[in-house]
Amino acid sequence: MTPHRLARPLLRPLLGLAALLAATPLPALAHDPIDGSKPPPQTSGVSIAPGQIGRAVKEIDALAQEMMARSGVPGLAVVVVQDGKVLALKGYGVRKAGESAPIDADTVFQLASLSKAVGAGVVAHEVGQGQAGKGRVQWDAPVRTFLPWFALKDPWVSDHVTLGDLYSHRSGLPDHAGDELESIGFDRRQVLERIRLLPLAPFRASYAYTNFGLTAAAEAVATAAGKEWADLSQEALYKPLGMGATSSRFADFMARPNRAIPHVKENGHFVAKYQRDPDAQAPAGGVSSSARDMGKWLAFVLGNGSVEGREIVPAAALLPAMRGETISSPAYAVDARPGTYGYGFGVGVSPAGRVTLDHSGAFILGAATNFVLLPSEKLGIVVLTNAQPTGAPEALAMSFMDIVQFGGLTRDWYAAYQPLIMPMYKPAGALAGKARPTKPEPAKPLANYTGTYANAYFGDATVAEETGGLVLIIGPLPRRYTLAHWSGDTFTFRPEGEETFPPGTVSQVTFADGRMTVEIFNENGLGTFARK
Repeated sequence: MTPHRLARPLLRPLLGLAALLAATPLPALAHDPIDGSKPPPQTSGVSIAPGQIGRAVKEIDALAQEMMARSGVPGLAVVVVQDGKVLALKGYGVRKAGESAPIDADTVFQLASLSKAVGAGVVAHEVGQGQAGKGRVQWDAPVRTFLPWFALKDPWVSDHVTLGDLYSHRSGLPDHAGDELESIGFDRRQVLERIRLLPLAPFRASYAYTNFGLTAAAEAVATAAGKEWADLSQEALYKPLGMGATSSRFADFMARPNRAIPHVKENGHFVAKYQRDPDAQAPAGGVSSSARDMGKWLAFVLGNGSVEGREIVPAAALLPAMRGETISSPAYAVDARPGTYGYGFGVGVSPAGRVTLDHSGAFILGAATNFVLLPSEKLGIVVLTNAQPTGAPEALAMSFMDIVQFGGLTRDWYAAYQPLIMPMYKPAGALAGKARPTKPEPAKPLANYTGTYANAYFGDATVAEETGGLVLIIGPLPRRYTLAHWSGDTFTFRPEGEETFPPGTVSQVTFADGRMTVEIFNENGLGTFARK
């Protein structure tokens, strides 16, 4: 994992963490000889003893309680499925800190970026229709086939970028492209129309995780079907699987009486303070679901698109989503395993030599989720929590898979995840944590800074004088940031309650020659506004 850049913390799901941590030396573990009956690409290096999966399931309670105690998360839910059968399904803790309503198997959580893998099944359904001659959707179909208005900065890339390119984050768009626009209130279409202004890395030769790149692909699929994405998801996947508590609409989540309330940590305790509305990027982060429903999804995925002998999605259409299509985390050493990404799934290899599928979801405003699948055993686990990322869901899932594969823990997974989680909370901005100069240079009269400032990417911004100070007003919401004088023509503000920026972030706003540069919006060089 790399440190966050200026405008955003490391908010990408914890993709590749399992592969990264698993690449470190393991203690010697006794195992049976390699099973040579399978083809080499499907051969595992460590066998699973009879009854070992059952013993791992019996540890779920203890693991869940331990992770809750160590992390402090108010509530979580777990489901484990093997070969279509539910082996464990339980909720722990409470929906909201300080209240008694319990988390149970039917409590609905925001899935955050687990939505990508769930939505990949919707796309695969439409790909299956195309394979059957009933539609035009294919993973390698250019997005412009369905969204003629969609563009990236390079015209050639605009013409050739496919659904699969966007689902595997290899389009060349920068990390978390468009998230900053969502944070100030732009809707899905507005964001997708503006990402054409962003700089591009080499096409199909670089990996950068994006919510709105993937959302563009999903929007193309929905347009091809003549439906809204949320309706298509319901018809293609949720209804056929009997996932009655699952939706890709924020309003449906808010209408559920049995829903998990998001929590953030303040003064060492989790409190309910913010509510993330992810509708703009629903295909990438807007699904809400329960542990019971996610068990049905696990059965579907582990059944290669079929449940109890009933085909929901053709296996050939679903397979590309679940196999490595691009390298997401290159090997840092010659003996280290790389991480790869499919179409909405992280794909790795465990120390036992088994392919694993995984994904994490993270809302810094109060949700953290994870799944890990072991396809060789048709086994999977989903962990949902109602608190901002702590490493607890990942640690619980990886501890379970350790016991499954090795009969015991190979490491303290919760402790191992901490140095990888903490960069998410590092405040952005060069002045974060710094004291204002004791002898600042004086500012000009405030009228010198007021006015409307134009920007093609962020839209117009207004600097107005209010109660003897300045306020920056930007975006459709709009966001209002109170500017504090720092020194000379530099002011600062602190964004509060936004998914894009961690607590303690301080942004400079610098005025010069009729222009205004907003530091936290300038990561991709687009944060300068020209005074009208």
